[in-house]
Parts: sequence; C-alpha cells; structure tokens
Amino acid sequence: MSDWLSYKSFIYAIGFLAQILFSARLLLQWIKSEKAKRVLTPQLFWELSLMASFLLFVYGWLRDDFAIMLGQILAYFIYIRNMQLQGSWQKLPLLLRWFLSAFPLLVIVYSFNNNAYDLDRLFKNEAISTKLLIWGSLAQVIFTCRFIYQWFYSEKRKVSMLPTGFWVLSLIGSLMILSYAIIRKDPVLFIGQIFGFIVYSRNITLAFKSKKAS
Repeated sequence: MSDWLSYKSFIYAIGFLAQILFSARLLLQWIKSEKAKRVLTPQLFWELSLMASFLLFVYGWLRDDFAIMLGQILAYFIYIRNMQLQGSWQKLPLLLRWFLSAFPLLVIVYSFNNNAYDLDRLFKNEAISTKLLIWGSLAQVIFTCRFIYQWFYSEKRKVSMLPTGFWVLSLIGSLMILSYAIIRKDPVLFIGQIFGFIVYSRNITLAFKSKKAS
C-alpha cells in the first residue's frame, strides 16, 4: 500500500512540476507584456513550454490518460519549431535535440509493440468513461489548435508571435479542460488551468487595448 502511494505521489510530482513550468512561462509572458502594454513572446516562453510538455506527456502516460498525451504531442513539435524560429533550439546539444525530438514517438512505438497492454490501458481505462475520454480529447485538440493557429501565423511572418486568436482559443480550451479535470478529479490539470485562465483573459484584454491604441 505504501509503495503504491509513493508511486502515485511520484506521478503527481511530475505533473505538478510540469504545471509549475507552464505557469512560469505564462507568468513571465504576462509580466513582460504588462510592462510593454502589449502582448510579447519571450524566448524563454517556448523553452519552458517544451520542458513542461515533456513532463506532462510523461505524466499522462503514467496516468493512463490518452487525452493528456494527445494534447501534449500535438503541441510538442510546435514548441520546438518556435524555438527554431527564435534561434534557441540550435543552441541545445545535438544529442539532447535528438532525444527530445524522438521521445514522444518512441513512447508511441513502444505502446504499439507492448503486446497491446499499453493501448488497453489508454483506451479501456476504467477510471475514464468513453464519453469523458472523447470530451477530454476534444478539449485538448481545441486547446492545441491555438498553437497550430500560432504556428501558421508565425510562419507567415517568419517571427514567433502570440496573436489574439491564440488567447481566445486558449480560453475556450482551458474551460473545457477545467471541466474534464473536475470530472476526472485530476488536481494537476485543475490547478494548471485555473492560473492559465486568468492569464489568457488578461492577454485578450491587452491585445484589444493595444489594437485600439494603434
């Protein structure tokens, strides 16, 4: 029993560390944007995003939560692309870049070749009903669409930016993930989204104010 509790605590520790990093990136971006009175995208924002996404992907895997894993793998490579646009990705050691790039794919390959055991855990988890899994996955897809939108927006301008639409999609996705977290009784997702909800709302306000000013 104590071993199980310590293992469960270890899993939650990974999840909370991921959310701390996600919150740190938002706090950094928020402070810099408040000072400039417009929405900014610090280089550290994407570096913290990648570290947090890596950890939350691991957390979702250990929690047998496909919705969490789906959300992270959709955004993971967009974080890397934004780091490339800002020039910080190239500064990482080559071996680390290879590992970070291959890790999610290695986990998926392992899951498909593990006698279907991992797949059963992910898609036939007794703690997550089919309806809840679909809702959670949809929430993650919408939440991640903000980065797909941001990616195309930035690629078009050849510079990493966070447009207003990014924050609107963030707010919608965050509300959906919050409801998923409440039903799933997942404190890691809940705490992470509560803080994000405040920052997303404030960034939308700043974006509209800066547009009026210009």
